[in-house]
Amino acid sequence: MKRRNTGFRLCLHRKLCIARPCGADFSRPACCGAAASDSSISSHRAKKRIAGWGASWALCLVLPLLAHAAIDGTIVNGTTGKPQPNATVTLYKVGGNGPESIESVKSGPDGKFVINSDSPGQGPRLVQAAFDGAVYNHMIPPGMPATGITLTVYQSSAKPGAAHVDQHMMLLEPDGQNVTVSESFVFKNDGKVTYNDPAGGTLRFWLPAGAQKAEVNVLSPGSVPVRRAPQKTPQANVMKLDFPVLPGESRVDINYTMPFTSPGDFDVKTFYKGNSTKLVAPEGVTMKAEGLQNLGQEPRTKATIYGIDSPAVTVQVAGTGALNRQAAEGGDSGDSGQNTLMQVLPRLYQSADPSGGFATAVLSVKWILLLAFGILGIGFVLLYRKATP
Repeated sequence: MKRRNTGFRLCLHRKLCIARPCGADFSRPACCGAAASDSSISSHRAKKRIAGWGASWALCLVLPLLAHAAIDGTIVNGTTGKPQPNATVTLYKVGGNGPESIESVKSGPDGKFVINSDSPGQGPRLVQAAFDGAVYNHMIPPGMPATGITLTVYQSSAKPGAAHVDQHMMLLEPDGQNVTVSESFVFKNDGKVTYNDPAGGTLRFWLPAGAQKAEVNVLSPGSVPVRRAPQKTPQANVMKLDFPVLPGESRVDINYTMPFTSPGDFDVKTFYKGNSTKLVAPEGVTMKAEGLQNLGQEPRTKATIYGIDSPAVTVQVAGTGALNRQAAEGGDSGDSGQNTLMQVLPRLYQSADPSGGFATAVLSVKWILLLAFGILGIGFVLLYRKATP
């Protein structure tokens, strides 16, 4: 006797759900064409089938309701440790055209909020809380319910407090006629207050007079790279950037090109004391300056890393070359103790293109998101099977 496949297939099509045994033909009785002995299937087995079908039907009915249920949660003030009232909470639908605002509400006296207008479709959703001049984000994966969200916000201050520049790095890539400059500042804020100074700017940096196509991108904790426009200051060639430095680690990347003939002099200036500036020279490029220390060669790209403690120095740059970014992003340098460019070129960050906006940055790392959602889906299936008697 040929054994029937008693596994279940869940079919979803235009909100219609059909649960049936895999390969079963409902156009005729189950015993049609079978031997007489087929009628001896135990009642216990039949009950299990009926229970499985019922669970499948229930799953089909419940999942769409969960996917479009109200979004609720609590806004917590990380500075005081108490619920935060009157914070503006906005739900965004993230699509190909960028974030689309769905609904905005205010958190209540107990910090709780409810958003009733959920976003239809399968795309990710973003819940954003605006408080005291800064925004804080929470991403909701596609198709997942969003109840009981906890979003932490912080009070802001125009004083740096615990926020400080932890790293300053510059990569110079001369080609004989121009030089491409990639400059990065890494902020660390170990406190519980957001540093936000719209008037004076939270970052000041030197931009040479000949700089062209200057772009500034900011990566805050829990967010994606966002394009920011620097502003001029009364000092010549000194720019300021207005962005809130949230608790955690933030990064500012500045990129520009300028006319440059090699060999030539390049001015390096910083307005932050207490840490040295790292200069990166690709293979084929050398640097010389008073007080410049050779920290060694990065093993994968063969780039040389220099350190300078002076806030202002003129560097003599000779040769031409470009960083091998493919080599910088791949492989493992091991435990040799040699300098690497991992802090200069984080692989995931370089994958995200901030120029296209929030949605483009999310789509650029879609395979990582799909992998995470796939793991969650497999876990759900395993738990469901385990729960079925």
